[in-house]
Amino acid sequence: MTIAFDIDGALTPLGPRRFPCSALRSQCTFDPETNAVEISALVSNTPAGHTTTVRTDAASQSVPIPAKATGRGSAVNGGEFLMLALATCYCNDVYREAARLGIPIDSVEVEATADFPGVGLAATNIRYRARVSSSAADASVIADLLRQTDAVAEVHNTIRAGADVALVS
Repeated sequence: MTIAFDIDGALTPLGPRRFPCSALRSQCTFDPETNAVEISALVSNTPAGHTTTVRTDAASQSVPIPAKATGRGSAVNGGEFLMLALATCYCNDVYREAARLGIPIDSVEVEATADFPGVGLAATNIRYRARVSSSAADASVIADLLRQTDAVAEVHNTIRAGADVALVS
């Protein structure tokens, strides 16, 4: 028997799913002294081609993203990538937290959505939905897993905290 559980989360600064990591200190897996990483992304777009690369510390990998049909810029926009970052972060973190807690997971599906009201305006109404299936865990265990994962999802917490973004030369 597979149990599927959905969670809807609104990513607002004081939203109902915002839990400071300190509230779950015994359940947090992040230790700034041992787990800190530097993550970066590089997009290079020229008339000769379009490349995208991501890096975590020294490990880098190419991500195949096509150029726009006009050749100027990426065919996938930044808002789509932001939603992909939220969905990917939560999906990966569900598996990480489930492994830490010994909860078997059969599948995870995450959809992140936001409204972008206009050019140069910040996204609003950022929200996500997760569906997790487990053939061995009951619904209350999965519900707790999803809430705990929401509390420690790094990309979500970055958005919730309203991190500064600086243009550097």
